[in-house]
Amino acid sequence: VARQFGLTVTETRPALVPLTFGAPWKERMAALAGVALPVRAACAEAAFDEAMLFTHRGLSGPAILQASSYWREGAGLTLALLPDGGLAHLKAARARHGRRALATVLAEILPQRLAAAWADWHGLSGNVADCSDARLAGIAGALARWEVLPAGSEGYRTAEVTLGGVATEGLDARTMEAKAVPGLYVIGEAVDVTGWLGGYNFQWAWSSGWAAGTAIAGAG
Repeated sequence: VARQFGLTVTETRPALVPLTFGAPWKERMAALAGVALPVRAACAEAAFDEAMLFTHRGLSGPAILQASSYWREGAGLTLALLPDGGLAHLKAARARHGRRALATVLAEILPQRLAAAWADWHGLSGNVADCSDARLAGIAGALARWEVLPAGSEGYRTAEVTLGGVATEGLDARTMEAKAVPGLYVIGEAVDVTGWLGGYNFQWAWSSGWAAGTAIAGAG
């Protein structure tokens, strides 16, 4: 409808949405469905310190939903499962409990199912006492910078907002009226304004609606 009136429309896409994966990672993540932990999810120039949730299709949770607004098809996502990769913990465990298996040591700082799966994915067999400083640093580095490649998102079925919409430069910021079409107002998700999680998108919808309604009432 906006295009029919000559308004510029930025590409629209689902945002604040869970990300999905193709094989073999879909199957691996499905086995961890329900596991949650705090992470840092980074994509493009944005990073979010929030909770992440493994699902039957991929990844969800606040950290992933936030990052999804910046993610594009073909791009990767960097996940810090632990801020420093747990290097200090790994070294302490080697000094005090060297006979423990690596998976057991990881389960002390990660959810147990994830620790077991991570050890399997990366071939982390043997005891922590058998690991050199270099190997422990490598394990910590992988935990602090896990690079994943989503295949897509769950789409509008589960998205919380629409990214993109009518370009803001074509609207009066005070009234939300289209500059080139007097009497036409655009508000809420129809505008290219997308907020973070936390009620910002509701606030934008209400505020832009109030601004347009007030302008219309005043014009009458």
